[in-house]
Amino acid sequence: MRIILDGMGGDNAPEEIVKGAVEAAKEIEDEIIIVGKPDAIEKQLKKCKYKGEQISIAPANEVITMEDSPVKAIRHKKDSSLVVGLNMLRDGEGDMFVSAGNTGALIVGSRLLLGRIRGVDRPALASIYPDMTGGDPCMLVDAGASSESKARNMLEYGLMGSVYVEKVWGRSNPRVGLVNLGAEESKGTSVTKDAYQMLSASKLNFIGNVEGRDVPKGVCDVIVCDGFTGNVILKLTEGVSLSIFKLIKDTLKSNVKAMVGGALIKSKLSGLKDEFDYEEYGGAPVLGVSGPVIKMHGSSTARAVKSAILRGMPYAEENVVDIIKQEMLDVAEYIEED
Repeated sequence: MRIILDGMGGDNAPEEIVKGAVEAAKEIEDEIIIVGKPDAIEKQLKKCKYKGEQISIAPANEVITMEDSPVKAIRHKKDSSLVVGLNMLRDGEGDMFVSAGNTGALIVGSRLLLGRIRGVDRPALASIYPDMTGGDPCMLVDAGASSESKARNMLEYGLMGSVYVEKVWGRSNPRVGLVNLGAEESKGTSVTKDAYQMLSASKLNFIGNVEGRDVPKGVCDVIVCDGFTGNVILKLTEGVSLSIFKLIKDTLKSNVKAMVGGALIKSKLSGLKDEFDYEEYGGAPVLGVSGPVIKMHGSSTARAVKSAILRGMPYAEENVVDIIKQEMLDVAEYIEED
């Protein structure tokens, strides 16, 4: 397997990207191709004292920044690491593309350069969401690829998320829930009401509406919502969890008794913290495009890069894209074409 890695995308590129690639190479035998400015990448490889043959460099001399307009960047920065990497995936020079770069540019580039899967109206970003009750994590679709969604998009998200959870995570007949402001079928906007009917009529294991307070409880395996709602859920959860851990940390440092108690439960707290650490989960797959693409957090460190590579590999290995293609044909009867 050949993994294409965007060496210039993200806040910590290329240092942390290269370090993560080197760490991942220690655990796999697959080839890693880092795309970016050769001199900068070679410098980091030397810093890591890497002398193996698993990692190679594909030259790309432009960089798409977080401030760049996604559409303009894809059209005008053709020698950027992101565009070159996606073209390599499209042309069969690699089996998976991983990037911590501009999210909008990655979504737009994936759609334009790889193409949408037939029957998919809007590709989606699928993010891992922790179960705060201690169970297995869920998958949140869409996590921010499209701010607005139609009912048919919600069905697409449920279907693509189900395929990924089943084939990559190994969960049979995953439960699908629709984020809404009430559990009753009659609640919500006209879009969510229509989405409810379409999801109900499909072959998915649809459990109905899921209220915001139930999202963190692991009541379903695939959480379906529009990208605006999904992104707010993710950012709010991240902010709340960071605030809670800071409060706990400050409390445990408040006096000697608290410090002793903190020492006794340190391992438990560390394990709990890992449940909310995006670096543990790696990246989020872009679903609905004709190729395995993984989006990493913009501030990803080497640990996150390594996780994204290792955890993302089944996306390509299990032929998830091809399975989604077939599933989209099977559910065409439920989708009203525009």
